[in-house]
Amino acid sequence: MEVLHPRCAGIDVHKDSVSVCLRTVEKGKIHQEVKTFSTMTKGLLELLDWLEKAGCTHVAMESTGVYWKPVWHVLEGHFQLLLANATHIRNVPGRKSDVSDAMWIADLLAHGLIHASFIPPKPIQELRDLTRTRKQLTREIVQHTLRIQRVLEDSNVKLSSVITDILGVSGRKILKALITGETNLEVLASLGNPRLHCTREELTEALRGRITNHHRFLLRHHLTLIEALERTVADFDSQIGRVLEPFRPEVELLTSIPGVSEIAAQVIIAEIGVDMKVFPTDTHLVSWAGLCPGMNESGGKRLSTRLRKGAPWLKTLLVQCAWAAARAKGTYLQAQFLRLRARRGPKKAAVAVAASILTGVWHILDAKVPWKELGPEHFAGRERAVMARRLVRRIKELGYDVQIQDQEAA
Repeated sequence: MEVLHPRCAGIDVHKDSVSVCLRTVEKGKIHQEVKTFSTMTKGLLELLDWLEKAGCTHVAMESTGVYWKPVWHVLEGHFQLLLANATHIRNVPGRKSDVSDAMWIADLLAHGLIHASFIPPKPIQELRDLTRTRKQLTREIVQHTLRIQRVLEDSNVKLSSVITDILGVSGRKILKALITGETNLEVLASLGNPRLHCTREELTEALRGRITNHHRFLLRHHLTLIEALERTVADFDSQIGRVLEPFRPEVELLTSIPGVSEIAAQVIIAEIGVDMKVFPTDTHLVSWAGLCPGMNESGGKRLSTRLRKGAPWLKTLLVQCAWAAARAKGTYLQAQFLRLRARRGPKKAAVAVAASILTGVWHILDAKVPWKELGPEHFAGRERAVMARRLVRRIKELGYDVQIQDQEAA
């Protein structure tokens, strides 16, 4: 097999150490030298100096948790770096050690058998860290909200049965009054906004429960944590806005897609960047995100077509956008969802719409143009033309000559 990189290195990354195999080819002979370095900054700088003195040109490593990032940052700019998916370069079973893994990675790299993972530029990496952390913080707010609901149910206060959002203005006023020890039902009910869907009597009856000091303790601390998390999320929103300023035009272009909000556009840019040259075509991007059917065929039988894991942060967001787009009336995406839901069910239809959204994202970011709406009649017109061609072909097979003409043109 042809050697593409005669002087390269493979790195097996761990938390406290890295095993490095330097592979060189001289006069047709292969030389492999393996060393272990600490992941402390001093050890990584020694690794850099060793590889530079050996004339190494390419370095590959596994994407092991977050431990690969410090190694990447030290070596970046000095070598051609490749980050490999661990499942794609798995070694032969029964031959597992740090040294053998490093040698295996070096051999694969030398022959060009490693597909590099997508590593966005540093500004996009920082934006990605911010958006992912913001998502985790909002999940924690939801978890504490559910805990408040469980405490209220335990005390038989049915606030969530009459108020949609117990953390809204009215809900928070009532919760804070309950925490301070207020027990008068009329006073508690008067804190509700007159525009609530429930009546004053229904709210009063829902608040009739058995609140103890234990319940007040739990409610106070859950609400305190929620308010602290909300302030933190606001800080993250401000920081995301500052980091995202150079990419503001791209955000505005992406929000032209039905179902894609400004926050969704921020996350999309944080996950894939704005330079679509890293994805040769739109289908490459859809495949990378894990939104296309898998291929598993053996003996002429098609076994499973389930989706790959792909990019979980991006895929989850796009499916949420697809459900929103399915409710956008008079759009191509809604027509696609309704068309597929009848045959494949709502979940698969949502995934297909998510793939269409991502396809549109690729073209929008590549050409710097807004979303082009095809309209809900796009599928009807296409199916009409297909049916016409099929009928003409069938008539010609019967020995007749036929020409079709649009009624409006006639």
